[in-house]
Amino acid sequence: MNLIGNPAGKALWFIESHFHEELSLDDIASCGCVSRFHLSRAFEAATGHAVMRYVRARRLTEAARRLARGAPDILAVAVDAGYGSHEAFTRAFREQFGLTPETLRAQGHLDNLALVEPIKMDESLLAHLEPPRFVDGKPLLVAGSSERYHCESSSGIPAQWQRFNAIFGEVPGQIGRVAYGVCYNADDSGNFDYLCGVEVSDFSGLPDELSRVRIGTQRYAVFTHSEHISTIRRTWNTIWNKWLPESGHAPADAPNFERYSEQFNPVTGMGGVEIWLPLRN
Repeated sequence: MNLIGNPAGKALWFIESHFHEELSLDDIASCGCVSRFHLSRAFEAATGHAVMRYVRARRLTEAARRLARGAPDILAVAVDAGYGSHEAFTRAFREQFGLTPETLRAQGHLDNLALVEPIKMDESLLAHLEPPRFVDGKPLLVAGSSERYHCESSSGIPAQWQRFNAIFGEVPGQIGRVAYGVCYNADDSGNFDYLCGVEVSDFSGLPDELSRVRIGTQRYAVFTHSEHISTIRRTWNTIWNKWLPESGHAPADAPNFERYSEQFNPVTGMGGVEIWLPLRN
């Protein structure tokens, strides 16, 4: 598949062609003719990076190269990287690389830096994605364990499920034996909340340590993920970067979730997983 033909591929080209200029998430989304919400999810699914975090890291990487070559004016480097002050640039630079711009300029080499080079996407899409069914979803109350992630830290989700499984079946007001992995409260920086939970009849009897999400009436495209759970990102990537652009549908800015049926085996990681994608039309 031609990566330039999908939202993530178009975004990568646009970023690499324009990151020395002022860039917003809206600017990047417009190049692919998709919403900022669609772009954020598609880019994260394809690359494992949040869009604007990637822009920031690429700018700082290029700034690091200039400093290692001995750039005399650090403020000029900072401004070119999109920072309005030496102090803001230094904070961001130290957060990205673990040392100050002055230290890097003095050492004169990049050997100890984890530079962020242009992404060359090599994650393959599914050769065949089963067509979804379309569902008018009922209101849903989900309660369980919630953690805040960004896409680069989402590898912690399996451990979150392991902790939640210790109380599965004991959540007050639990309905049935189906589990839900709900993604919600996403922001432009790539941060999101992920809740491992179950449907409950109401929230009134829940202990304070349990989180809760109220999902309203919503139209969904529902996909079956039949491979091992460790490959679910590949299915998400195919949905966001192939199915959606070709479908004529637009995603709704609403919680999306994975539904783990009673047939799902948390020991083997196989069986009974659905992806529920909210649609705007």
